[in-house]
Formats: sequence, structure tokens, C-alpha cells
Amino acid sequence: MKSQSADGASRMERKTLEKNRRVLMKSLCMKLASVIPKEHYASSKDMLSQQDHLDQATSYIKTLRARIEKMKERRSHNLTIQDTEKAIDSATTSEFTLPVVEVRHQDSNLEVVLISGQEKRFMFHEVISVLEEEGAQVINANFSVVHDKIFYTLHSQAVSSRLGFDVSRVTERLKQLIR
Repeated sequence: MKSQSADGASRMERKTLEKNRRVLMKSLCMKLASVIPKEHYASSKDMLSQQDHLDQATSYIKTLRARIEKMKERRSHNLTIQDTEKAIDSATTSEFTLPVVEVRHQDSNLEVVLISGQEKRFMFHEVISVLEEEGAQVINANFSVVHDKIFYTLHSQAVSSRLGFDVSRVTERLKQLIR
């Protein structure tokens, strides 16, 4: 007799535990669904099932991960720019010899930074010609003179995204040109 009542009690306890688990899972899923921005949901007028909410959350997390990767790339690019600025600042201590050529490539964009002294000048149009010969269209070009150094910056884009750039070749040609 005791075993039947104990068995019935344990069965009721398992049912209660399972019910509590389902209620907890449902509340957690609803909480997850509430933190996903409404803009991310596909436009559907039907009520979404729990599985749909989980799919939307998975999709949103993947989107966030992609944004994080993009931000990391941008941060890395900005750190490279900061490193260049530090190198420019340390140029006054003559840690590197002039002229300096730095070429940065990201996607179909190419940024060229040239630093030269006033005594060693080169023709700006020749640099632009090299870039155009290598399949780049110059978007922006400027220079500035700071103390006894001239800083040239050129922003360009690949004429055809299929072709892209051979960055090492561009760098070598520019080094040959300014030396």
C-alpha cells in the first residue's frame, strides 16, 4: 500500500516538476523575444510560435555578431591610422628615413600616405598616374606641409571590383617613384 502511494506521490512530483520546467522555459522564451527589436522581426501579422521566436533570436544574434566583426575591422583600421600618426609624430626624432610610403587596402578601397621632406619632392601627378595604371580611380587627393615635411594622402577605389588591387605591386611602384 505504501509503495502505491509513494509511487503516486513521486509521479505527481514529476508532473509538477515538468510543469514548472515548461512554465520557466516559456517565460524565458518570452523574455528572449522581448529583447529583440521589433524592426528585426519579419513582417508577419500571424502570431509567432515559440520556435519562430527562437529562430528570430538566432537570426538577430548572427546579425549582431556580423556587426561586431565589422566594428572590430573598423577599430583595427583606426588603430592603424593611429599608428601612422604616432609614426608621423616620431618623425621629428628621425626614427625613420624619408620618404615614407604607406598603402592600406580594405575591400575595394586603397589609401596611400606619402611623407617626404621639402628637399626631396616628387610630382604628385606621377603618383596619381601610378594608381590609375594599377586600376584605381582617385577619389580624393590632398597634401599638407608641417614643419619640414610634406604629407600626401590619396584615397582611391578599384575601377572594377572584380580586378581589385595588387597592393604589393602598387607599394613597390610608388617606392620606386619617390626614391
